[in-house]
Amino acid sequence: MEMTASSAVEALGALAQDHRLTLFRLLVQAGAQGMSAGAVAQQLGVPNSSLSFHLSHLTRAGLIRQRREGRSLIYTADYHAMNALVAYLLENCCGGAACDSDFPVNNHASRSEGKDC
Repeated sequence: MEMTASSAVEALGALAQDHRLTLFRLLVQAGAQGMSAGAVAQQLGVPNSSLSFHLSHLTRAGLIRQRREGRSLIYTADYHAMNALVAYLLENCCGGAACDSDFPVNNHASRSEGKDC
């Protein structure tokens, strides 16, 4: 998935809602095995009708995927899309120059690699 301004706006718009952001983060934590819709509903305490709406919104934005396992629909975060969005947002970080090591970043992975962007 190539990230464009339009697809970035769609992805960010999909995440700009409390339930969808929480849902996406839950699926990121679940990893490649994902979660069934029922498990997500139980974990988030969201009615099935609302959950279906939010899952559809995130799927249309390309941030999550669904697969069928028997009678269950399993949802997973699309890590490629997530990474493409973050890369798009940071594409011109620090104006193309080396980032200032004093730049405050709360990303442990960036700090452990000695990078701030």
